[in-house]
Amino acid sequence: MSNGAKRGGGLLVAGTTSDAGKSVVTAGICRWLSRQGVKVAPFKAQNMSLNSFVTREGAEIGRAQAMQAQAARVEPTALMNPVLLKPGSDRSSQVVLLGKPVGEMSARGYHGGRQEQLLGVVTDCLEELRGTYDAVICEGAGSPAEINLRRTDIVNMGIARAARFPVVVVGDIDRGGVFASFFGTTALLSPEDQSLIAGYLVNKFRGDVSLLEPGMEMLRGLTGRATYGVLPYRHGLGIDEEDGLRVSLRGAVRESVVAPPVGEDVLRVAVCAVPLMSNFTDVDALAAEPGVVVRFVDRPEELTDADLVVVPGTRGTVKALAWLRERGLADALAARAAAGRPVLGICGGFQVLGERIEDEVESRAGTVDGLGLLPVRVRFEREKTLARPVGSALGEAVEGYEIHHGVAEVLGGTPFLDGCRVGEVWGTHWHGSLESDGFRRAFLREVAAAAGRRFVPAADTSFGELRERQLDLLGDLIEEHADTAALLGLIEGGAPTGLPFLPPGAP
Repeated sequence: MSNGAKRGGGLLVAGTTSDAGKSVVTAGICRWLSRQGVKVAPFKAQNMSLNSFVTREGAEIGRAQAMQAQAARVEPTALMNPVLLKPGSDRSSQVVLLGKPVGEMSARGYHGGRQEQLLGVVTDCLEELRGTYDAVICEGAGSPAEINLRRTDIVNMGIARAARFPVVVVGDIDRGGVFASFFGTTALLSPEDQSLIAGYLVNKFRGDVSLLEPGMEMLRGLTGRATYGVLPYRHGLGIDEEDGLRVSLRGAVRESVVAPPVGEDVLRVAVCAVPLMSNFTDVDALAAEPGVVVRFVDRPEELTDADLVVVPGTRGTVKALAWLRERGLADALAARAAAGRPVLGICGGFQVLGERIEDEVESRAGTVDGLGLLPVRVRFEREKTLARPVGSALGEAVEGYEIHHGVAEVLGGTPFLDGCRVGEVWGTHWHGSLESDGFRRAFLREVAAAAGRRFVPAADTSFGELRERQLDLLGDLIEEHADTAALLGLIEGGAPTGLPFLPPGAP
C-alpha cells in the first residue's frame, strides 16, 4: 500500500444478523482506504439479492458490490461477487456464477452438493483480486454463527479461513441486544474460526457513547476482543440495498431531503411492490429530486393521488401479473391508462403491461395474457440478456443496463428506449435510465404536464454527485468513529495472536 500496508492484505466484515450494516461498513472502509491512496477492492463470495447490476464486461453481480466498487473508486467486475443467488421462490434461486446464470437450484440442492467446487471458484477470484489490489475488503452474509450452514459456508468463516483474513463483526444496536449478539456469535464458533474474530463494530448508535463504554469493557473482559468503533445512526445511508423482499409497505417512503419543490407542487410517485421485486433502486433517482415523494404500495386506492405509477422489475413476471390482478391493481392501472395518467413499466414491469407473455423458462406457465396497455409481446428465452445500452429519449442522452430473459416484440406505439410509449403509458427494459439527469428531468416534465401538476425539476440535481456525497458520508463514518489505525493493522497483519477461545455457553 502507498501508506505502508503490504500488498494483498484484507479484512472480512461479518454481522451478527442480516441487515446489521455489513454492506454500508464495507463501503465505508473502501471509501476511507481509497482516500488514503490505497488501491482497494470489495468482495462478496456469495450474495443473495434481487438487486443486481451489469458490469462493463457484461457480467451480473449484486448492486451492493457495484456500489462498494464505486466507493473504492474502481470499476466493478465479476470477481467481486462470483456467486449471486436470485430467489425465484422461498425454496429455489437462480444461480449466477462469475456473472452468468447457470441454472435454478433448490436451497437443499445448493447447500448439499456444490459448495466444495464453489469454494475453489471464490478463493481463486479472491486471490486474483489480492494480486491486483493492495487490499480486499470482504463482506460476509447473514451471520457467521449460522452453525447449521457452517459445513458448506463459503462466504463467512469459510472464506476467512481460506484467506486467513481477520474478521470484524458488526452489530446493529438499534435492534437491541448487541453485546449478547457479539458474545453469542463468537462463542458459537469453533476454536479455528474464533481465532480469526478480531473484534467488533457497533452500528446505528443513538446517544452518548460514554454510556456504552462499561459494556464494551465488560465485553473485552469476557471475549478478549476489542470494539473497533461505535458508528452513529445516520438517515439515508441504506443505498443499493440487497433485498427488495424486505421492503416494508406501510410507511415505506423514499422522500427527497435535498430541498423543497422548485415549482408550486410536489410530485407523488407510487411503486407497485410486486412479488420478487428486483432493482427497486431504479426509483432512487426519482426520490433524489427535490419535491418528489416515492412510496411503495400494494392497494389500488393508494394509486388514487399518484401522479406517476411505476411497475418495477421482478424475478417473477407471471407471478407479479397474477398479483396485480388479485389485488385489483391491474384494473387501477388500466383505468389510469384510459384517463391519460402516467404509468412507467421497467423490465418485468414493462413485460406485464404488454399484450401477451410466453414463458417456458421462468414460471413455465406457457402463454399468459398481459394487461394489454402496450402493443408488446414477450417471449422468454433461456439465454439471459445482460447489456449496458446507451441511447437517447426525449431529446436527452440515456444510459442503462439490461437483465432479463424476456425478449419483447414491439408492435406499435412511439419508440421509447428499447420499448415503447402509448399515450402516458411507458415501458422499457432499461434499468438505471432515470440516473441520467437530463433524461430524468425531461421525463418528469412530461409526467407533471400529464398530471396537471405545477412541478418543476431542479436544473442542477446530479444523481451521480448525490451518490458520491453519500459514499463520502460512509467514509466519514469510518474515519471519524472507528479506530482506523487498528483496522489498518488488521488489514496489514491479520488477526491478533493469542485470542482466547470461548467454549459455547461460557460466561
